[in-house]
Amino acid sequence: MEMNWTSLLPLVFMAVMGLALLAYVILDGYDLGVGILLPLATDEEKDIMVSSIGPFWDANETWLVLGIGVLLIAFPKAHGLVLSALYLPVAVMLIGLILRGVSFDFRVKARAARKALWNRLFSLGSLMAAMAQGWMLGSYLTGFDNGLWSLLFAAGIALTLPTAYAMLGAGWLIMKTWDELQLKAVRWARAVLLPMGAALVGISLATPLVSPTVFDKWFSMPQFIGLLPIPVACAAAFFAAFHVISKPKVVAAGYGWVVFASTVLIFMLAFLGLAYSIYPYIVIEKLTVWQAASAHESLVVIFIGVAITLPAIIIYTVFMYRVFWGRAGVLSYLAPMEK
Repeated sequence: MEMNWTSLLPLVFMAVMGLALLAYVILDGYDLGVGILLPLATDEEKDIMVSSIGPFWDANETWLVLGIGVLLIAFPKAHGLVLSALYLPVAVMLIGLILRGVSFDFRVKARAARKALWNRLFSLGSLMAAMAQGWMLGSYLTGFDNGLWSLLFAAGIALTLPTAYAMLGAGWLIMKTWDELQLKAVRWARAVLLPMGAALVGISLATPLVSPTVFDKWFSMPQFIGLLPIPVACAAAFFAAFHVISKPKVVAAGYGWVVFASTVLIFMLAFLGLAYSIYPYIVIEKLTVWQAASAHESLVVIFIGVAITLPAIIIYTVFMYRVFWGRAGVLSYLAPMEK
């Protein structure tokens, strides 16, 4: 296809949507992971864990709004197809995110007798959102096929994606906490690293089998040779994280950040591989980017809005992380007045 502004603009919006969803998966992924790990901590440690994500979790979800917003206005045909096929898991994800939001506020204001309930609901909401996102990813990769193997594939990702989020959450806690809670986070990371690795390998092997398009793009020569750096780099990042969490002295020496950074790198490489696998489709084997895009005149107007919104979100995100970076503090608040 000859590249001009008309044919390039849909790719620009595809890139913006991809960036937004990648940012969401990484940024909201670690706080979903912290929520999933919450039941394993003591009451005092739960407060520190929630404190570690408190300044960030609302802003992290802004990226999901941006990604879905771009899908809605720039690719309306794909939006209708994707969300109609994923109506139930999207509803489950939204219920989970609502539970998280309500629980996050109420656990701070609740009396001691009810605080445990809100902690459990916060963790449940995190798990629901993570599993729903796994199911959506699996369904998307199979082109929303409802055959048995496709459904089993989606269920497999729904069951394993929470381990990846838990690994992100454990890496975040290793950076943000100290003493016993940091050591617990290292143990949690050791517990979920291998399941996460097995899940990623399983997904990587199964995806080409359920999608002929993906199979052809990865296992044809010379593409196969050119793509080898992606799995090799993933393996290197995996073993870097494994090396650090296997040696508590390395964490104590200040290298705990390697665990989080390695996990983020794995997510980014996996996303890069996924983007290569599906291009030029926005819905595999059903809709290309250009078929799904709005009219060029509409995209030009939308581009002006995105050109203002995207830098604003990036600047705000960077500013927020700079202001609130550092070790998490202990939550302190006044108990509600007894009647």
